[in-house]
Amino acid sequence: MPAYVIAFDTATAPRKTVTDDPAAVDTPYTSKSWRCFEATEKGAISGIWEAGPHLERCTCDYDEMCHILEGQVRLTDADGQSQEFGPGDSFVVAAGFSGTWENLTHVRKVFFILS
Repeated sequence: MPAYVIAFDTATAPRKTVTDDPAAVDTPYTSKSWRCFEATEKGAISGIWEAGPHLERCTCDYDEMCHILEGQVRLTDADGQSQEFGPGDSFVVAAGFSGTWENLTHVRKVFFILS
């Protein structure tokens, strides 16, 4: 593989398991993420993330590109406007978003965060 090409391989990428802050979620849940690429000097992180159904209140101070591999999510902004995404959908949650992220099912996504 070329030196500057990075495969997203969950078998070799470091895995992180997190149980989120109960104050930010409707029901505590555990997520798993595999960080396949990090360039901390650029504020960039990318990999694969998955978690079961839950609703999380969030205020984003970073930009995140998402590509849904499995499952269904609903994002609702502070004004109550919502949009759903499913397998094959790609979208960006831009810095400044305030609202909720809801996994309607188990979700697996590719992410790229730029802070």
